[in-house]
Amino acid sequence: MAEHVVPHFQNDPGVPVIEVGAKEFMCVGATPPYDHPHVFLDMGADSEIICPYCSTLYRFNASLDPHAAIPAACAYRLVAA
Repeated sequence: MAEHVVPHFQNDPGVPVIEVGAKEFMCVGATPPYDHPHVFLDMGADSEIICPYCSTLYRFNASLDPHAAIPAACAYRLVAA
């Protein structure tokens, strides 16, 4: 299975807030083919950021692995063909 170096997250469940374990990551919107342009988000010194494409609010949670999310279904895993 291929792994992203930069964590990727998606919002198939349509939740308003996703907690993530990384401050720099990619939002893909939803699982392809329903994704939006993959956008790099960087929280910097902040603990929250809103995706400009899908308006999902991402909140940093230091207790999570950088590739983990709450809800867990929002951690996007690239599946090798």
